[in-house]
Amino acid sequence: MECSLSMLPAVNKANYLAGYPVVMVEQVQRLIEQDRLARVLLHKYPGMHTVRTDKTLYEYVMKIKEMHLRNAGQLDKVVFDAKLHVVRNALGMHSSKSMVQGARLRNRCEIRISSLFRWMPLDFLRMIVVHELAHIREREHGKSFYQLCFHMEPAYHQLEFDLRAYLTYLEAGGLPLWKAG
Repeated sequence: MECSLSMLPAVNKANYLAGYPVVMVEQVQRLIEQDRLARVLLHKYPGMHTVRTDKTLYEYVMKIKEMHLRNAGQLDKVVFDAKLHVVRNALGMHSSKSMVQGARLRNRCEIRISSLFRWMPLDFLRMIVVHELAHIREREHGKSFYQLCFHMEPAYHQLEFDLRAYLTYLEAGGLPLWKAG
């Protein structure tokens, strides 16, 4: 079973913000047109995190999991995935597969995070990690799923909106705000 934080197809700049009130979408578009969204985001999120490798990502995810989901199932793999955003149209993915090992059935659980998050603020990485961890307990995006996300990250909804605003900015031709090296 797979589940992801899916993004709508990037046909026009409003797609990342589909489902948000028109007033909020217009505000983001106005900030982009006035060339002010980049400054707003950089002021709010001034720097990048230092989680660059799959190993440090795994350690980061496990710290959050141990803090909030101690009794949840084991994670077998956590990696950055360069193809995820482009191929699957998703920013993160949680998958669970049942595998036969001898006479036993073993559940293998993994989380993939788009490589786009290697070069973003820690708040954005935390938001996507919290989202994918919530899928360990709640498979579907419903009220209890989002309550769990909010429990693990109280600013979850604002971070998701800001991330979507940033992706809209990039789609509109903006330059990446946080750069490698």
